[in-house]
Amino acid sequence: MNSSIILSAKKTIESEAAAIADLINFITEEFEKAVQIIHQSKGRVVMSGIGKSAIVAQKIVATFNSTGTPALFMHAADAIHGDLGMIQKDDVVIVISKSGESPEIKVLIPLIKKFNNTLIAIVGNTNSFLAKECNLIINTTVKEEACPNNLAPTNSTTAQMVMGDALAIALMKLNSFNGYDFAKYHPGGNLGKRLYLRVEDLYKNNQQPKVYLTTTLRDIIVEITEKRLGVTAVTDTNNNVIGIITDGDLRRMLEKSDVISNVTAKDIYSANPKTIAPSELAVNALAMFKQYDISQLVVAENNKYLGIIHIHDLVKEGII
Repeated sequence: MNSSIILSAKKTIESEAAAIADLINFITEEFEKAVQIIHQSKGRVVMSGIGKSAIVAQKIVATFNSTGTPALFMHAADAIHGDLGMIQKDDVVIVISKSGESPEIKVLIPLIKKFNNTLIAIVGNTNSFLAKECNLIINTTVKEEACPNNLAPTNSTTAQMVMGDALAIALMKLNSFNGYDFAKYHPGGNLGKRLYLRVEDLYKNNQQPKVYLTTTLRDIIVEITEKRLGVTAVTDTNNNVIGIITDGDLRRMLEKSDVISNVTAKDIYSANPKTIAPSELAVNALAMFKQYDISQLVVAENNKYLGIIHIHDLVKEGII
């Protein structure tokens, strides 16, 4: 193992961590004003930057959009070639720059100011051209870069990104943006499924094994085998849930008894099975699987039997 590589990596992380910790000193009334202005705006947030700051701006735009604050990205270099047209009268413009002195920024800022939009700077030099020309400053000054030459944007871009996250989360709270809102913007992938997929979306794809208290052992085995869920519900003639029989119950019964000709469901079922309503989130079913160390749940509403949800249903959907 190369100790110099390990040492370098650790120093980089320590340096960036320290830079982020220092940002707490920059959460001032100016930051609060910026959040309030964005929150009260009827338009969107237009974010711009050049170089590495432009990449950070794109990430913050993505975070804003996914957490309920409409935003778009405008590259500082492209803005003067037509992209300024994306700025509407009610938009708030945020420009990100470490130095605040980039040539592209100096050309862009006077043009933005002609639109009379609120201009917010996320800037690492509070004495820069950008800082002096904007309406509000969000300070992201860092003492140094993690780069050994103090040149490559490292600590500074991390600070910009963290401050963008701080803005996004503050706006989330003001907007009362909750998990269900989040799910609307993330319907795809495992994250979205955990937030919106419900038991009723899964159990309906399964067969509905069911027997009565008088059902013979042979017919119970046939029902469990044919429905391929390793379990069957036990109901009364009005479809009320009485109990459950698993393939494990069958094995245990066969191990204990040599006389099985007269065995019925009444002799081997487990009463008061764990049930879940169809409207419950699938992740709640997962929690019950883990809590009770089981693989199936009876789906019921007002004690009326509807079907079975199996842990494999969650595996197929990527919830597990």
